[in-house]
Amino acid sequence: MEILRIENLPKTYGEGSTQVKALDDVSFSVEKGEFLAIIGPSGSGKSTLLHIIGGVDRPTSGKVWMDGQDVYAQDEEQLAIFRRRQVGLIYQFYNLIPVLNVVENMTLPVLMDGREVNQDRLSELLETLKLTDRTKNLPNQLSGGQQQRVSIGRALMNAPAVVLADEPTGNLDSKNSQEIVELLRMSNKKYGQTLIIITHDENIALQADRIIAIEDGRIVRDEVIRGKKA
Repeated sequence: MEILRIENLPKTYGEGSTQVKALDDVSFSVEKGEFLAIIGPSGSGKSTLLHIIGGVDRPTSGKVWMDGQDVYAQDEEQLAIFRRRQVGLIYQFYNLIPVLNVVENMTLPVLMDGREVNQDRLSELLETLKLTDRTKNLPNQLSGGQQQRVSIGRALMNAPAVVLADEPTGNLDSKNSQEIVELLRMSNKKYGQTLIIITHDENIALQADRIIAIEDGRIVRDEVIRGKKA
């Protein structure tokens, strides 16, 4: 079952002689529950693509369909709701609120949406992420790996349609990097989350079901590692 479709997507910044083409006619689809890795050199457009999928940056034209919804047919208020409910974003530098503790950071998207926190889901995530003894800690009282676990928990709290991870291990040592990838892979399988990860690391990418390689804003490779291609 298809969860995401990208159709003829370009993205340009600036005008005239200063114009930069970040994406050039990108098209692909993703199946529900798929683990997709997007790789490419710096400046290839992969992070721009991730931000457009997540409703953070608008495409110049083209279409983004998620769970049957035309993402950019929505107004700004609808788009904000879409980001909170349909997308879980995980960044390299965690993006935690420094004055909020572990539980407060993890439940922030739910509370911002005016909904009650599912305490069973929260407890399960805290246990899975090995954060049950850190619930009252602030981000500066956590290691880098623990902070990234909180970031993952926050992304999963709303049970989003798609989880987007932008270089989630880029700020971690090799041991913590592998643990984070294993956690993401586990959440992909345990919760049936569709996972799209941006990475420079081919070893991390090879743990995905499928790899898309981008160079100069275009897809140059789309390779199934395991499973069925979308």
